[in-house]
Amino acid sequence: MDKIIIEGGVPLRGAVQVSGAKNATLPILASALLAEGDHLVRNVPDLADVRTMGRLLSHMGCTFERSADHHAASLRVPAAVLPEAPYELVKTMRASVVVLGPLVARWGRARVSLPGGCAIGARPIDLHLKGLEALGAEIELSHGYVTATAPGGRLKGADFTFDGQTVTGTENIMMAAALADGRSVLRNCAREPEVIDLAEALNRMGARIEGAGTDALRIEGVTSLRPLDHTVIADRIEAGTFMVAGALPGCDVEVRGCLAGHLEALIVKLRALGATVTEVAGGVRVTGDGRPRPVDVRTSPHPGFPTDMQAQVMVPLCLADGSSTVTETVFENRFMHVQELQRLGADISTDGKTAVVRGVASLSGAPVMASDLRASAALVLAGLAAEGTTEVLRVYHLDRGYERIEAKLAPLGARIRRGKE
Repeated sequence: MDKIIIEGGVPLRGAVQVSGAKNATLPILASALLAEGDHLVRNVPDLADVRTMGRLLSHMGCTFERSADHHAASLRVPAAVLPEAPYELVKTMRASVVVLGPLVARWGRARVSLPGGCAIGARPIDLHLKGLEALGAEIELSHGYVTATAPGGRLKGADFTFDGQTVTGTENIMMAAALADGRSVLRNCAREPEVIDLAEALNRMGARIEGAGTDALRIEGVTSLRPLDHTVIADRIEAGTFMVAGALPGCDVEVRGCLAGHLEALIVKLRALGATVTEVAGGVRVTGDGRPRPVDVRTSPHPGFPTDMQAQVMVPLCLADGSSTVTETVFENRFMHVQELQRLGADISTDGKTAVVRGVASLSGAPVMASDLRASAALVLAGLAAEGTTEVLRVYHLDRGYERIEAKLAPLGARIRRGKE
């Protein structure tokens, strides 16, 4: 099993290129199921989750191939597929559930494993299922699988309001409604850039979707779609992670390929921390000037502060001159990185959904263990800022969402390498 080894305390300087967005790539690949033929998706990140989606689509009978540089994916969807997503593949990646909508919309039936560790509630797919039921699907839950069936083989357009905002739920029901008979209006939809990117990809396939980026989607169902040819947007969470690296004391990092408009809430907090953030041609430059200032952070759905950046922004707060409060409102159990940051010398206490971060003068390297994807990124950032050696274990979490992060950070001056546990 791999680990990341960091000799910290070296200010980062230089430019880094952002990869395509994982959270846009996965549903866009799934959307290819809506149309027979040869599909092409560009700016695809070379990540474990993308490879898992490729295996899942291949299991269904599609042909999935990557380009020589792994940054484009070609997909051939046959006239008939096996409309099933087995537990062996879904358990490693919750986003696999986004095949549910396309499968039942195109073939009238889908059998998809419940995501691994899914207690329907904490990170629920019940909103997906309610949306499909509104479109006329009959839902059965048994033996750890969801079976969705469209009577007569076609879904029907409907008005539906999500009980809570859900990105993958919005994506699933939007894809299903694209091939439903009649008009659908979806309300309380997620507004994330990845949702917009999927809507634009679907419209290029011939879908008729309006309102992406607002909380109401209006969809005129069509009888068929054509193959996809689309370039994925930049990964705003990877970009945000590198921007936080630039905000660490003494650092100066240009993040290329990102869109500042996707990161406004983060930019506001980085400036409040004392970092200088400027838009430059093709990206954003972030400079950390001295010890960070304390800042309070509260996560919320887009366009609020992203929950996927909560762990990373906690790192400069650990070094701030004063106390900060971080409130997590989107997901439960999202403070698992706190205990590992404490091993590096951070002074953090938690109470339910709130963490109080009391800034310390410095962090010191130590072995730490990643608990999830974004916690992994936070521990890498903390290792960069800490004095001495930090070893981040269980980096398979990191590889799900960051494309060779050590190779991107090393040219900035980071003393970072991959090793074996």
